[in-house]
Amino acid sequence: MNKMSWPKKIFIYSFLVFFSTLFLFPYFWTITSAFKSASELNAYPPVWIPTKWHFENFYNAWTSQPFTRYLINSVIIVIGTTMGQVVSCSLVAYGFARFKFKGRDTLFIILLATMMIPWDVTMIPLYMQFNFLGWINTLKPLIIPSWFGSPFYIFMLRQFLMGIPKDIEEAAMIDGANPFQIYLRIIMPLIKPALVLIGVFNTLAVWNDYLGPLIFLNDNAKYTLTLGLAQFKGIGGDIKMAAIMAVTTIICIPPTIAFFFAQKQIVDGITQTGIK
Repeated sequence: MNKMSWPKKIFIYSFLVFFSTLFLFPYFWTITSAFKSASELNAYPPVWIPTKWHFENFYNAWTSQPFTRYLINSVIIVIGTTMGQVVSCSLVAYGFARFKFKGRDTLFIILLATMMIPWDVTMIPLYMQFNFLGWINTLKPLIIPSWFGSPFYIFMLRQFLMGIPKDIEEAAMIDGANPFQIYLRIIMPLIKPALVLIGVFNTLAVWNDYLGPLIFLNDNAKYTLTLGLAQFKGIGGDIKMAAIMAVTTIICIPPTIAFFFAQKQIVDGITQTGIK
């Protein structure tokens, strides 16, 4: 294999550094702005680095509203939805990948077709349904639907399972294991990278979700972090930018930590499910 020439290597690394800097700039601006005073935030030309680091911005922003309660609500929703997606999607994907029954391929095509229906189309019917069940202004509409699976995650897990040889399962069947035991003790450990990938994807989607909680929640005590962040926009367009930047910085920490700790599983899950 030929080694890469120095000019080509310099060009590639320069290209990567440029676009990495471009994508990281919003994070840099958010973090530095969280420590600025109001005058520095509104200064023109902009102040890139604060002359004095105002750490009290974080405390003032966090205590200005019940963000601890919002954090607990967000964590409950993330844990509940992630558990639901992992359990339900893995079961459905296992059925599509390993069991042969009449109409299986047709059902799978219908499942994939539902991915083309935008959430905006089903928003009003879902609200009417949850209102009939008495779930409005509770966390149930944000958690329970995830226990019925997601077409995209089912597709990912099915593709992952299709690449796993059936020899291990056949050996387990000879030893007397039933399909559920095979799923629980053999399949689940083997698809761990894909499950971690789904967990991270779901965590990012639910943690940053704004429209769902906005529609289904009315009580301030049940708000999530995203709704609490939106409350900083006051009447008459009065926007507390320092507080917004401080809370935004705090909100970005958990997904970032989750990504860095699970990046190996994320890469393995993406490559082994055939998604490029």
